Amino acid sequence: MMKISVTFRNADEAENWQREYAEEKLKKLKKYIDDPVDARVILSVEKFRNTAEINLSSNGLNVNSREEDKDMHTAIDNAIEKIERQLKKHKEKVRDQKTGAVRQGGGADFEALSEEGEDLSDVKIVETRQVVLEPMSIDDAILEMETTKNHFLVYRDSLTENVNVIYRRDDGKFVLIETIR
Repeated sequence: MMKISVTFRNADEAENWQREYAEEKLKKLKKYIDDPVDARVILSVEKFRNTAEINLSSNGLNVNSREEDKDMHTAIDNAIEKIERQLKKHKEKVRDQKTGAVRQGGGADFEALSEEGEDLSDVKIVETRQVVLEPMSIDDAILEMETTKNHFLVYRDSLTENVNVIYRRDDGKFVLIETIR
């Protein structure tokens, strides 16, 4: 759901075409952003300058744009284009974080056999990540998992200093894997 509020400064509010035009253009941005969306549009006129200022916020994401032009249509279009570029960039950034960057040079080959004696030489490592093992309690680890929606978390237990892994099962419950020195 997109909540749009349009404010006029030094302009006649009777010009509903400006409101309708801005709302129509903003609704096309729905494909780039999740619900709920709060959009604030400020249209102002000062002598021969028409200014369109747009503030869009959704789930912690805030995108702002301000454009001036002799024509209000052009100012609104330019402000919307600026918002759209920012939203595309944000969406690409989120997608890249979710998929992870594949390292150049391919993956490392495993020259090993599985426990059942199967050849694992065709298994490739497609990504390597380095993590800082934050010391935390099990409660902090679960809280971190719930707030980030990650499937697993590697951390250092604050009491034992051992490296632990906690992961979320399909039923939503957590499994703790503790290492022993």
